[in-house]
Amino acid sequence: MAWDPDTYLRFADQRMRPGIELIARIPDVRASRIADLGCGTADLTAILAERWPSASITGIDASPEMVDRARERHPELDIRLGDVETWLPDGPVDVIYSNATLHWLDDHERLVRRLRSHLAPGGVLAVQMPDNWGARTHQVPATILDEGYWRIEARQALIRDRLSAPDDYREWLTPAVVDMWRTTYFQEFTGDDPVWEWVNGSLLRPVLEAFDDIEAERFSAVCRRRYREAYRQGSDGITVVPFSRFFFVAVAPGHGNG
Repeated sequence: MAWDPDTYLRFADQRMRPGIELIARIPDVRASRIADLGCGTADLTAILAERWPSASITGIDASPEMVDRARERHPELDIRLGDVETWLPDGPVDVIYSNATLHWLDDHERLVRRLRSHLAPGGVLAVQMPDNWGARTHQVPATILDEGYWRIEARQALIRDRLSAPDDYREWLTPAVVDMWRTTYFQEFTGDDPVWEWVNGSLLRPVLEAFDDIEAERFSAVCRRRYREAYRQGSDGITVVPFSRFFFVAVAPGHGNG
């Protein structure tokens, strides 16, 4: 899937809020090695670097477009093209951070257990993923695609709920000590089609790529209309969109750097 950094960054402040909250909840470990998995444009990687200025920090992302933009925005950082699903560090890592990435991947049991295994003693795995699969932002395109008038590749391209139950994540992270929570942000957007513009930068990227130009325009028109019906603009021109996220911070046993 090709990412469009400009479209994604249109809502940079809103997209960064959960990531900043996640960084704030990481304990004060004396980290020497940090990995940011799914670093995108590396704006959050830069915040990690500010918090741990003496650490060796690597950002990993599978999108060449995002990696190029990250290197432009943050030439001082070590940003690499790579697949989070097969990522293998050359030694234990003190902080593994992943903001809004792991929900794109399957088999969370295998994935979470593997990431936990790469932690140094006392190391931290900090993860944030969307937890709004039942929200209208997701249900509107799902309903449209499931009506059956669209090519099967587009229906299959829409990411569906891949999150497991919180108890499952706790079990897979054992024997780490786990802190889990859920936050709902009530984002305020302006413009005629703010919800479409919001999801167009992330959730709908693979769907639109599965269409030809004519189909993409037709789908866009239907989806925009239904978003306008689902999310009413207030008299002040503001559209309020709930934005829920699931977080966990897992601390591996052992003193290590702590």
